[in-house]
Amino acid sequence: MARCPALVIAAPASGQGKTTVTAALARLHARQGRRVRVFKCGPDYLDPHWHQLASGAPVHQLDLWMTGEADCARRLAQAAAQADLLLVEGVMGLFDGEHSVAALARRFGMPVLAVVDAGAMGGTLGAVVHGLRHYWADLPWAGVLANRVAGERHADMLRAGLRDGADWLGALPRLTNTVAGTGEPGGLLPERHLGLVGAQELPDALQRLDAAADALAATPLGRMDLQALQRFAVDFAAPVQPTPVPPLLAGRTVAVAQDAAFCFVYDANLDTLRSLGARVALFSPLRGDPLPACDAVWLPGGYPELHADTLAANTALREALRAHVAAGRPVWAECGGMLALLESLTLADGRSVPMWGLLPGRAAMRRRLAALGPREVPLDGMDGAQALRGHTFHYSTTDSPATACAHTRRPGEGAADEPVYRHGSIRASYFHAWFASSPRAVAALFTP
Repeated sequence: MARCPALVIAAPASGQGKTTVTAALARLHARQGRRVRVFKCGPDYLDPHWHQLASGAPVHQLDLWMTGEADCARRLAQAAAQADLLLVEGVMGLFDGEHSVAALARRFGMPVLAVVDAGAMGGTLGAVVHGLRHYWADLPWAGVLANRVAGERHADMLRAGLRDGADWLGALPRLTNTVAGTGEPGGLLPERHLGLVGAQELPDALQRLDAAADALAATPLGRMDLQALQRFAVDFAAPVQPTPVPPLLAGRTVAVAQDAAFCFVYDANLDTLRSLGARVALFSPLRGDPLPACDAVWLPGGYPELHADTLAANTALREALRAHVAAGRPVWAECGGMLALLESLTLADGRSVPMWGLLPGRAAMRRRLAALGPREVPLDGMDGAQALRGHTFHYSTTDSPATACAHTRRPGEGAADEPVYRHGSIRASYFHAWFASSPRAVAALFTP
């Protein structure tokens, strides 16, 4: 049994400021020398960049469906045994989805901190908080942090509307880039399609987090020391250890593209490859790194559309991949990785850029979201119990004559959804996989 203060940072909806508050809280305590571990609910590659920078520790996903309850229990218990504070950032609204943030909080007894955008709100905050707190009678509860508050008078008005004054954990002003000293308009953590700009892409990312932490330090929540945080302490039971993963990839090297164009990589996926016995060799197509000597290649998702010209110009890597495929060595390409393999990619401005041409077909960026949500896919005759779990999230559409060797499906539905293409030794799809959900399927992906 491990006991540790823990908070689930949730909200009534997306866009309320959960990521900023979570990262600010992590940074506030980490720079005071406390050991902070942050988790992210659901599939997300971008928010964890900020949380890792803020906490100085790896960030993993928690999801009752995608990663599974047992995986969540193991990760939380391991972190609680090592940390002074656990933070779990929610996704969407508190009660949204069958496997909601509220369900996760209730399952592990973690109190919910509600972040509410109160910029255009007064006494109604009390009604929102009352609803969030009491919608489920057994929901563990911490309180509310009002976000984007105009000033002290506004904060007093919001606090007065609460039925229980103990719910009040403070108010944050609207934080903008100017707070971080950039002089640019806009939010403190900038956004683009697919989510936040990655922290590693901004030279002043840590300065932005410090600005948020400084603002949070002036609130009742931010003034809590470790002793005060014990009111949020949770007992995490020692989890049942999983069956050891057989070394199905022992002696094999998997080359993994990783840079700003291929940045959608779960650390847990790399851990799974290593647990299967594989050696992981990272390389950057954008920097012009050569393809490492390897037995298989993983091209993760990311933003090839933002770096299309640079990728198209990397003919050395294109030819190395062509030789790799001609030798029958596997390639697994997810979403953005698939786009890079196609013959061309039409950008949002209408310009068509030739890509590597190893997978027949073309893709085009769209202004509206094309697909979103959890998915699973059975591969190589595997049944549902062995299917890989993950998600899809993309703004492009693809037209390819390549053979579909499988199709993704929504949880609980049998209907075929998006294809998994197979072309020679290439398998490619919009599907983003959580490797730990089926290590045997992953081994099959990287085995000829």
